[in-house]
Amino acid sequence: MDIRKVAVLGALALATVSCFYVPAKAEDVTISVWSHDNDRPASNLISDYNKLNTGIKIEYREVPFDDLVSEALRAYPTGQAPDIIAVDNPEHVLFASRGAFLDLTDMIAKSTVIKPENYFPGPLASTMWEGRHYGVPKATNTIALYYNKDMFKAKGLDPDKPPQTWAELVDAARKLTDPAANVYGIAFSAKASEEGTFQFLPWAQMAGASYEIINTDGAVRALDTWKTILDERLASPDTLTRSQWDSTGTFNSGNAAMVISGPWELDRMVAEAKFDWGVTLLPVPEEGAERSSSMGDFNWAIFASTKHPEEAFGVLEYLVSQDDSMFRDFGLLPARTDIAIRETGQPRKDAALKVFLEQLKYAKPRGPHPEWPKISKAIQDAIQAALTGQMSSREALDQAAKKIRAVLG
Repeated sequence: MDIRKVAVLGALALATVSCFYVPAKAEDVTISVWSHDNDRPASNLISDYNKLNTGIKIEYREVPFDDLVSEALRAYPTGQAPDIIAVDNPEHVLFASRGAFLDLTDMIAKSTVIKPENYFPGPLASTMWEGRHYGVPKATNTIALYYNKDMFKAKGLDPDKPPQTWAELVDAARKLTDPAANVYGIAFSAKASEEGTFQFLPWAQMAGASYEIINTDGAVRALDTWKTILDERLASPDTLTRSQWDSTGTFNSGNAAMVISGPWELDRMVAEAKFDWGVTLLPVPEEGAERSSSMGDFNWAIFASTKHPEEAFGVLEYLVSQDDSMFRDFGLLPARTDIAIRETGQPRKDAALKVFLEQLKYAKPRGPHPEWPKISKAIQDAIQAALTGQMSSREALDQAAKKIRAVLG
């Protein structure tokens, strides 16, 4: 049975070599591709592509997630940028607005593989600048709350009624925290990077804030809630430096009873978690409050400096032609409405997928804004300042708001 009830492409054989550009030249063309570390889908797809012997060879490099944008910004002016890059969706416009990405509008209009009308509006919008296409969504994702049903039972909590509000979440974390067993109530990432912003912004948005106005009373309450969790050691102190990946590892190992993470972890969860687990929507400030969540994942783009634009676009067409395998093979949600995600036959994974697809209805993009890294950095600094006790949540968010106003102009 289809979980996402949308139309499925019928006759188009996306995976065939004939769908994408093959150079007429006899000599090989080399296309360089950069993505973030641990990007298993890109690594696998590129390996598969190189076996096709199309006349195009892909040289692939993984760059640490936190360094990808800065390395690319340094590489472009010196002519050292790759042909293709996978960039985090809120940072796409940073490059496009500066002319660093190739305008793909005309190529896309002629493509039989890449069709803008088949994409969800949010992911598609993140690839655009001033009405033109400067990339293609790679996938999409969001975050929700994983929880250990066995631990819930052991502490007298109903495993079929996970926390739905912030107060319920904190209360459950208090009951589930067990220092003697080295178990924290919850794990999440408050890291001073885009991951911290990705995790915090939905909390602020659910409380009525936005990235443009980040110092509302609701946002202060959200950050105070995070501070309560850290101050009471309901989450590990390394929450301030730990990635989402590592946070999920803590949950999988049985050292946290809940974790805020995304669908990219589903296959890992199935493989590693030796307990009964479930997923629920992100808790809201109070019952009936507006929901929100982050819209994540990366976009593909071609640098304007490429010497092989047609060949690079052909590689993009191949990568897009494999979108229907993203969830089956890698646990990633396609950014497209024309691909149905089918049940896997793994009950926990299928139940979790339904939650993530529901959560995606409330996902909001970060930005897009040409200066998103500066905006995000202001939010990250506020999180760190408040959680380490350097400032109150109000002071930290007021400072962030001031920085953001300066960026917005």
